Amino acid sequence: MNKILNILAGAILFCIAPVVAQEYPKVIFPGDYPDPSILRDGKDYYMTHSSFSYSPGFLVWHSQDLVNWEPLCRVNGTGMAPDLVKYGGTYYIYFPWGSTNYVVWAKNMKGPWSEPINLKVTGIDPGHIVDEEGNRYLHLSEGTAVKLAKDGLSVIGEPITVYDGWEYPNDWNTECFCLESPKLTYKNGYYYLTSAEGGTAGPATSHMVVSARSKNVMGPWENSPYNPIVHTYSADDKWWSKGHGTLVDDINGNWWIVYHAYAKDFHTLGRSTLIEPIEWTSDGWFRTKSTATSLVTDNSIKRNVSDISDNFNDKELDIRWSTFGGTPKLCTELKGNSLFLQGKGTSPENGRVLLTIPTHQSYETQVEVNLGEKNSGGLLLFYKPKVFAGITCDGKYFTVYTNSEKFDNIPNTFDNHFFLKIINKLNVCSIEISDNGKQWERVADNVNVKEMNHNNYNGFRSLRIALYSAGEGTTQFKDFRYKRID
Repeated sequence: MNKILNILAGAILFCIAPVVAQEYPKVIFPGDYPDPSILRDGKDYYMTHSSFSYSPGFLVWHSQDLVNWEPLCRVNGTGMAPDLVKYGGTYYIYFPWGSTNYVVWAKNMKGPWSEPINLKVTGIDPGHIVDEEGNRYLHLSEGTAVKLAKDGLSVIGEPITVYDGWEYPNDWNTECFCLESPKLTYKNGYYYLTSAEGGTAGPATSHMVVSARSKNVMGPWENSPYNPIVHTYSADDKWWSKGHGTLVDDINGNWWIVYHAYAKDFHTLGRSTLIEPIEWTSDGWFRTKSTATSLVTDNSIKRNVSDISDNFNDKELDIRWSTFGGTPKLCTELKGNSLFLQGKGTSPENGRVLLTIPTHQSYETQVEVNLGEKNSGGLLLFYKPKVFAGITCDGKYFTVYTNSEKFDNIPNTFDNHFFLKIINKLNVCSIEISDNGKQWERVADNVNVKEMNHNNYNGFRSLRIALYSAGEGTTQFKDFRYKRID
């Protein structure tokens, strides 16, 4: 019932957005959904995000109203800052990983998608554009660009510098200049280059969206008088490090900018995806505005971004689950309303973790566990192999982790079947155990996880909920639950 009320409330807010100036920016992907790339294809909108060290591949989402989104498919490839485009009846995702850039393609958004093709070109954050003669180009970080072959699957020549960026005031507190995230739009005879500057994390006031335009896809570029288009000006703002923007128009001719940002004081959640309306000025520039004409809300979405509870009763694992470390194999089996997770290693530092993305600043998560022979299992908040908190059990003892180096062992009186719960209130956690899922025993309190984020441990990750399995066999999980708490 609460889920229905929440969906209705969101729909009502979206419908009245044109007369409520405070409605924007609006969060459309709360949680760890950084580097959004958005594509409109007729009445359908598609979006994907950086996958970084998480597998299997890029997760593509679908919407028909820009607010309600449901997961559509996974795409081969792991990387960051992708560019999702369509050209000549084919879909492409360009993305960097390692010291090069790749492309995957498909004739249908649902796939099948090709294996990644190495473009053998350096730089990050590729942005695809086609000029009026049908020539294809890829813009990259540091203001460089390179021509693509007609099929878009290889480059011609070497990248050259075509844009120097926008010079922001010297007294602004940023992480670095970091000219990146070039995303291109063609409108009314101009190519608009939407870029990021200022660094993607660090100070709250780092990162921004800037704009430039040119009559030629390779420049020269004229910077917008409205720069920065999007920026966090104070650590008191609700959203920190706003940047990495992409423009999109809707079926009614309205224009929007989609970008990412950290919720104030919550780097642990990663960067959420936000949307904000823009307007075109009489002299051909764009800037954000506070009101917009909404699309008709799509009520057909069955699985929203925050509804990550899972009773494991489908034939296949929900595609929002991911694993860590670059391997696409999840090593799972679904049967009997249960998830069986193959063990690996001996501890959370080297064991197998199956991850999902929390979307609220305070939440509660729990799961029922049956240990297999010679197996350990648990429930964690996991940043990376040596940065985590939570609880595991090997049958003899529960091990409660404050972090990877601080833990306590508690004798297990529940045998191999038990329930685990983590309550995270504003980055301070409590951990509970139960033998029946009704009466709970608290085994840890005041577990502070606030520092488990990129600014301390790098990697551009988030603190994700993890089902953990180690050892030679499998651990059985049932009735995974997640809910927001006040």
